[in-house]
Amino acid sequence: MGIAKKMVGGVATKIAPQVAHAAPGVTSRAVLEALDRAIDGVGPLKPAALAAEKQLEEQGGDVVKAIREVVENNVALSGGQGFVTNLGGIATAAVAMPANVVGLAVIQCRMIAGIAHLRGHDLADPRVRNAVLAAMLGDEGVAQLIKSKKLPGSPIALATAQVNDPELRTLLATEVAAFLISKVAGKRLVSVAGRRIPVVGGVVGASTDGYSTWRAGRYAEKEFAPPRRRR
Repeated sequence: MGIAKKMVGGVATKIAPQVAHAAPGVTSRAVLEALDRAIDGVGPLKPAALAAEKQLEEQGGDVVKAIREVVENNVALSGGQGFVTNLGGIATAAVAMPANVVGLAVIQCRMIAGIAHLRGHDLADPRVRNAVLAAMLGDEGVAQLIKSKKLPGSPIALATAQVNDPELRTLLATEVAAFLISKVAGKRLVSVAGRRIPVVGGVVGASTDGYSTWRAGRYAEKEFAPPRRRR
């Protein structure tokens, strides 16, 4: 069983990014919509900055503690499979992407945007929005893009760049779509491999999304530093 899971997971990781890159107009559009909805608010989710400010207030103005709460809250949300799927339906209208992929994108974008806000960055700035997308790829994904010269720098470098490069927006959105699709595709195939144990599918789904969101949060916390001083 363990070997089968590794095999199907490996196949998904290789195939899914190719599918995403094959139709960049569709996948990037979905991720960009998810980004905007996450920052501006969608359905039951408040705008990223507003949610982050609420956590800051609850933590007595302590930015570090507020960020930890933002991460924990969104990790919990991403672990709820039904919630993520329904959120995906809210976040997209005519965009053909799996609902749970878009739902996960909304949650992770919202979390990272909240962290960026708490660290003093303006979420209305297109450079900061690019940085949010980049942070979703994690340290390894960002390092690969920098090495291949597709990306000029780390998320914090993008957020503080002197000039905004509008082409980065679509590039990053396509890369994020490929990244998320590979995660979800791998999770689904592992679930299929474990159907003889019915509970496995749900456990794998919740833990995979939660862990992915936690890692994205920790990376964003490291990237968008140091914290600003609050009056």
